Order: sequence, then C-alpha cells, then structure tokens
Amino acid sequence: MSESRPQRPVSMQAHLRDQVADALRAALVAGELRPGVVYSAPALAAEYGVSATPVREAMLDLARQGLVEAVRNKGFRVTEPSERDLAEFTELRLLIEAPTIGRVTRTATREQLEALRPTAEGTVAAARSGDLVGYLEADRRFHLGLLSLAGNARLVEAVDDLRRRSRLHAYADLVETGPLVESAREHAELLDTMLAGDAAAAETRMRHHLARVHR
Repeated sequence: MSESRPQRPVSMQAHLRDQVADALRAALVAGELRPGVVYSAPALAAEYGVSATPVREAMLDLARQGLVEAVRNKGFRVTEPSERDLAEFTELRLLIEAPTIGRVTRTATREQLEALRPTAEGTVAAARSGDLVGYLEADRRFHLGLLSLAGNARLVEAVDDLRRRSRLHAYADLVETGPLVESAREHAELLDTMLAGDAAAAETRMRHHLARVHR
C-alpha cells in the first residue's frame, strides 16, 4: 500500500504575480510604460487594484528577462534595447528560425500546418483593428507554434526569450501607418509556401519576414 502524499495547495499569490506580469508586459508593448521612466510598485499596485507584493515579484521576473531594471529605493526603470541589441537579437532569430522552418516544412503534416491558419488570420485581424497587444500575442503563438513542430522545446524557449528582449516600442507607430498589416499577411503566405513543400522558399520567406520586423 503506497503512502499518501501530503497535499500541496496551489499558491494564489503565484497566480496573481503571473497575472500582474502579463499585464505589465502588455503595458510595455502598448507603450503605456515608457523607457527610462521609473515606476514604483505601490503606484502600479494601486493602478491594478492589487497589493504591492505581487507587483514587486512580477517586476523582478521582468528584470530577469531584461525588460526592466531595479532602481534602489525607487522602483523599476523600463529598459530599452539599443540598435546593436536589436540587430543581435534578430541575427540570432534568423540563425534559429529560418533553418528550423525549412526542417518543419519537410517533416510537418498538412494537418499540423493548417491548424495554425486561424492564428495567422488572427494576426491580420488584430493588425487591421489596431489591436497591438492582440497582434503581438497572435504573432507569438504563430511563430512559436510553427517552431514547436520541430520537437525541440528548448529551441522554442530560446526564441520566446529573444522575442521578449527585442520588443519594439515603434510597433505603436506601425499600427497607424500600415506596415503591421503587411507583416501579418506574410504569415499566411509562409504557411502556403510550407504547405507546397518548398523548404528553401519557406526559409527565404522567414528571413524576409524577420528582416521586415527588424526594420
């Protein structure tokens, strides 16, 4: 007879911290939290209607991801990647994603690829409606969904981390000028190329897509 294991209740505080971290990331993407500005945990806590503790914990998570930095006795300052940082992040993504897309093109089933069609269409809908946060979330699901078909969870985690670190506040301007819709349409075009079984062309499309994002 096996011994009963002690119950380990799920910490609601941990869930709250994750929820706050998600909300803060969305605020960063939308440009509501500006680079160089110092934000205090109590002030943010009051804005989000929570205590300061989960906000501090969420901010520490974002600091580990390089999105903010702690300012002693004041709070947290939003960091901004330099042009060199962005170029290096893009280079890494190109080295990882382009060949992986070629491999996935050769190995994924039609059903697996078509399952990502609604997500690709979701990026276009969000871009057209000016929903920047919705666009970036759908874009994340699409890219990571494709990469996950390669069967390497660590690779997906690495690209997800690069995406977080290379967030671009200029995206807010793209919503107004139109390039975001063009970028979103490239997702469906990439899928069509992969479904056609042209691995080399799919790799090229991914390189062009990431280059557009960097520009």
